[in-house]
Amino acid sequence: MYRWEITRAALAQRVFAIVRSTSYDEASATADTLLSAGITSLEISLTTPFALEAVTTLTRELGDDAVIGAGTILDAVSARMAVDAGARFLVSPNLDPEVIRTGHRYGVPVFAGVATPTEMVRALECGADALKVFPVSGHDPSWLKDVRAALPQAPLLPTGGVTVESAPEWIAAGAVAVGMGSALSGGDRDTVAKRAAELLIRLADTTPDHRTTIGTADLYDD
Repeated sequence: MYRWEITRAALAQRVFAIVRSTSYDEASATADTLLSAGITSLEISLTTPFALEAVTTLTRELGDDAVIGAGTILDAVSARMAVDAGARFLVSPNLDPEVIRTGHRYGVPVFAGVATPTEMVRALECGADALKVFPVSGHDPSWLKDVRAALPQAPLLPTGGVTVESAPEWIAAGAVAVGMGSALSGGDRDTVAKRAAELLIRLADTTPDHRTTIGTADLYDD
């Protein structure tokens, strides 16, 4: 698959789940719960012990049924290791051109971390496939709408403070997708399943102010 195809698949549900756990077993259980709940795009954070092993296992077992990526990629070395482990996309909390170059060298999209319009423009210049706006806990969707007015070409992914209630508002403001961690995965299996089902319905029913394209593909189907 081309990078834009992977990007589109990773963001098709308008949400990607972030798995950040204290152990491999906990991360595997959380991933299983989210996947069973219908979420098809997961980022395994490298802050999780044996995260790359989890990426390899999930990628091998799920094949094309889900898009498994690696998160908290801080440098080119960890980017290459994540690619070798089978990660389909890379996510960073910061902007490092070497991470983008490494991912692209092996055909893997990179969602670079940004916090300001200046960083967003820089990330676009470096070729980032999407921009992880992190953290958004100090902002509201109206801020994103203002940013999008000036940078309508920027594919923004609000992360860090997004809730089930606010996620549709971020999409309506122009985000192409949102990243969610414990706000999505917290609780027992039944609670997560109910929350995920509600979220996916609400996101599917939300109409953004305007569309964003990745490469030659519109992220949202008509």
